[in-house]
Amino acid sequence: MALRQKLRRSTSEDISVYIKGYRCYSSKLDWNKLRPMILRRIEKRGNDHPVKSMIPVAEDVIINRARLFEGVSTLLGHYPIKACKFCPELYIGKEGHLIKTCHGYRRHIKNQVHHWVDGTLNDIIVPVEAFHLNKYPDIIKHDQRFDFDRIPAVLELCSQAGVDIFDQTLHSIGKDSLSSDVSTSPSDLTYLAVRTLKAWEDMREGVQKLLLVYPAKVCKFCDEVHVGPSGHKARLCGVFKYETWRGAHFWKTARVDDLVPQKIVWRRRNQDPLVLLDKGRNFYGHAPAVVELCIQAGAHAPSKYMCIMKANGSSPALH
Repeated sequence: MALRQKLRRSTSEDISVYIKGYRCYSSKLDWNKLRPMILRRIEKRGNDHPVKSMIPVAEDVIINRARLFEGVSTLLGHYPIKACKFCPELYIGKEGHLIKTCHGYRRHIKNQVHHWVDGTLNDIIVPVEAFHLNKYPDIIKHDQRFDFDRIPAVLELCSQAGVDIFDQTLHSIGKDSLSSDVSTSPSDLTYLAVRTLKAWEDMREGVQKLLLVYPAKVCKFCDEVHVGPSGHKARLCGVFKYETWRGAHFWKTARVDDLVPQKIVWRRRNQDPLVLLDKGRNFYGHAPAVVELCIQAGAHAPSKYMCIMKANGSSPALH
């Protein structure tokens, strides 16, 4: 009898030690008391912002953004671009290509030849807007969507980082000695292209750093962007055809390309024909629109784009 009791005691101790390594989900926590604590933490989540070490990063983003817009605007006066009238396709050159990739305005057609018109600044630098929040408020409801201004998403990200985005000093710094004295000489245009390409890369790098600290959301089914820890409740998506009203967004974590789209375009290499043909679409390279514009102005492409540019690839005329 004594031996049996001793075995039971040792077995129960071993089981209790074994169970301690696991989390017990049947705890007796009172969630009614825990819920107000969680809500108070959510309300005070903006007290630790802005992060002081990220303020110089946000200021550099605004400066590089001003340099980018000023440089691209000047280069567009010397290097024309073409935009499709019925889809977002863009081409850097005097004449558009003949590649059949047009899908129409509402995507009712596909594999059609593009109808080219003169491109503008918004075609090469795609504008992405978001609601401007003065602080960390409650989630924006649908009936409050007109109470908040819409500003560029990059500026909203810098605003939440603690920078005064309406300070004209930051915007004017990027315009100094860039394009005011640029003439039509190739050397001046090359210098401007190099500065513009550097501003493009530095701005995207700065946005990447800011997104590590200040979260942003993008809709899974449309291009709506919201800078903040959670998306808004404005029903502006309209992705479902059976809905007679516009539906709510499906939010996911935003990346750099969601706030600063690259706008990938076809590019003509030295071994390609003067006008890109549809039969050679598997041989032609690609590049971001800003990068391609700066390359044509004399700047050197960063090495990270070489894989999609296919600079040393074969020509369709050889096959």
